Amino acid sequence: MIDEDKNIENLKMREAVGVILMRKDGMIWTGKRKIGPGVRPGEKNLWQMPQGGIDEGEEPIEAAFRELEEETGSKSAKLLLELDYWLEYKLPKDLIGKVLKGFKGQKQKWFLMEFYGNDEEFDLNNHIPEFDEWKWQDLKTMPNLVVDFKKPLYEKLTKIFIQKIEENKVI
Repeated sequence: MIDEDKNIENLKMREAVGVILMRKDGMIWTGKRKIGPGVRPGEKNLWQMPQGGIDEGEEPIEAAFRELEEETGSKSAKLLLELDYWLEYKLPKDLIGKVLKGFKGQKQKWFLMEFYGNDEEFDLNNHIPEFDEWKWQDLKTMPNLVVDFKKPLYEKLTKIFIQKIEENKVI
């Protein structure tokens, strides 16, 4: 067991991005993860915001717009804020090797974007589908809707971005 723990600690963190896509009223786009690799049996908290890895030679902002389009089908977003540092989460031991092969977790650069399109643009089958459902939700609810191992990260995101969302929403 000690060797296994040491091997896990030697794994790197995957560089990735995350997008908080905000509607004008301050609600954010969320997708419900499809059941598959990386989803534990019986897991109830499957909601998350668009996120994914950064490809070789890709800048984080490019990856953010690419991931947004792949996961939601929409390009109708403008950048409001780029976090100037990275946030991390580690995978639970039982998921290491099943998801993010070769990595123990992710370090993510997060972006707040404003959505200026219409809901009909969203197409969950635009790329390799990761979500089977989507809806607009309040960012404050997200820590209780995401998988447990991402909850601390989502709590940080809420603290960091809630003020900016309030400043940018149109009532």
